[in-house]
Amino acid sequence: MAEKKTITVKQVRSANRRPAIQTATLKGLGLGKLHRTRTLEDTPAVRGMIRSIPHLVVIVEESK
Repeated sequence: MAEKKTITVKQVRSANRRPAIQTATLKGLGLGKLHRTRTLEDTPAVRGMIRSIPHLVVIVEESK
């Protein structure tokens, strides 16, 4: 079976004083505190969540 693509995301900015939807998106990605990283499956849904909060997170690594 083929190995799934993954993406590693790191939170670099705080969600304080941000709209509630942005805080909820961070929680949906499994983040919430600064400098936490999370390795997620690379799906269109995850990419869309990252695209909605590019000022709060950074993509650290993409693997195939």
